Amino acid sequence: MNRNPITIGNTSVQPGQRATIDLPIARLYTHTQMNLPVHVVHGKKEGPVLFISAAIHGDEINGVEIVRRLLKLKMLEKLKGTLIAIPIVNVYGFINQSRYLPDRRDLNRSFPGSYTGSLASHLARIFMNEIVAKCTHGIDLHSGSGHRVNLPQIRANMEDPVVERLATAFGAPVILNARLRDNSLREAVIDLGIPMLLFEGGESLRFNEHPITIGLKGIVAVMRELGMFPKKERKKIPLPVVVKATSWVRANKSGIIHSPVPLGAVVKKNQVMACIIDPIGENEQKLLAPFEGIVIGSLSLPLVHTGDAIFHLASAERRQDLEDISDMVLAGNPLNGGV
Repeated sequence: MNRNPITIGNTSVQPGQRATIDLPIARLYTHTQMNLPVHVVHGKKEGPVLFISAAIHGDEINGVEIVRRLLKLKMLEKLKGTLIAIPIVNVYGFINQSRYLPDRRDLNRSFPGSYTGSLASHLARIFMNEIVAKCTHGIDLHSGSGHRVNLPQIRANMEDPVVERLATAFGAPVILNARLRDNSLREAVIDLGIPMLLFEGGESLRFNEHPITIGLKGIVAVMRELGMFPKKERKKIPLPVVVKATSWVRANKSGIIHSPVPLGAVVKKNQVMACIIDPIGENEQKLLAPFEGIVIGSLSLPLVHTGDAIFHLASAERRQDLEDISDMVLAGNPLNGGV
């Protein structure tokens, strides 16, 4: 049975072929046309249609590198199904090294979008109509922002058995059974009944090798689970730990932070996570852990105001689960100090 081509914009890609497509978004006021770069690998055999998107926030560039490495894999020659890779969704923000679009809107709070709305809404609508509507599954790649760095983690709706299976297959150290954010891409995709994962890892405006490696291996593992690649025995690794409760530990005064607690560390309740001092060194305030947990996100900038989020702490049912994650992460060149 012959397989049909897939059409993105005005370009049709035949089975067994791959193509890079420039989807027009809008013109700049210089008359320069801005395009959304899309790379399609359309396998000869039927199978899932998976989109991989990165840089929805233009300063989160780890995903761009993950997509680049994915598209270089020789195994794509034997792909079953279709891969639609969008390495840079927010091209405006990427050019300006900014999280936002020129209208100062967050693209990941603008879905499903509208052709008559803001620039962010317009781009979101293009993405939904030209990409998401043609897919069966999706993975969106993110990093920490605002001088914050994230432990490699999957955020997903673990009540969905298909999503749970894919999230576990991905193999990130931590899975957050995360709520949907209003007007996010994940909410819009799930509303269409399409299973989707969100991967977080590293920090903005940096290439962090550890989450890039985990992200690439995780995507390939999901594609194997979907039958897009042949299944293969993976080296035995600890199963991801699903956490449902997380909380940001916030600065209890303004000042300069000194902390011995690295990303991926396990802390006990009331353990000192940091000391906040003034530049003269006369006043010092200890910041205590509100509960036992593992640090899955942290602030890399040592300057804070009262109320700033410093540590993202996640709890688990068993301390051993936390220690397993920590051992795996700290042994694998964690992200304390980006590349």
